Amino acid sequence: MSRILVFDASPTIILAKIGRLDLALLLASECWLPDAVASEILQGPPNDPAFRAVFAGWGQRASTNIPTTILEWGLGVGESSVLSLVLEHAGWIAVLDDAKARQCAKALGVPVLGTIGLILLAKKIGVVPQAAPIFREILRAGLYLEESFLRNALAQVGESWES
Repeated sequence: MSRILVFDASPTIILAKIGRLDLALLLASECWLPDAVASEILQGPPNDPAFRAVFAGWGQRASTNIPTTILEWGLGVGESSVLSLVLEHAGWIAVLDDAKARQCAKALGVPVLGTIGLILLAKKIGVVPQAAPIFREILRAGLYLEESFLRNALAQVGESWES
């Protein structure tokens, strides 16, 4: 598998909180964290699962120059760095949850997945047997999602959402 994923802080943090950063490694040949994202995560509490994972070396590091086309969107430095790195490397995929960053990605033609999309991909290719239990875990971990969104997402993989 030659899929290369570039992670923003939010998906890294939520997957680490539920102990499922392994999904990224099962779905990709490489997982990258821009230096700005790693720094953001490492500013958190040392007992945070994402802090521990990044501190231990999870994700390959890279610095990047942010082009004006991305700076103009007024995104955070982490999101901007993720998009910049993916723009520099054709075929790489940004992993972002931030709505404005995803709009920027779409406008620039940058391939993007969110945390939910990553879980759905894992289900589609057989890495996990069901997506719904993982959705429940991320809700318990603090990610807010509308039930209608969850229903629609799970329908894509033949599952249903029961509240």
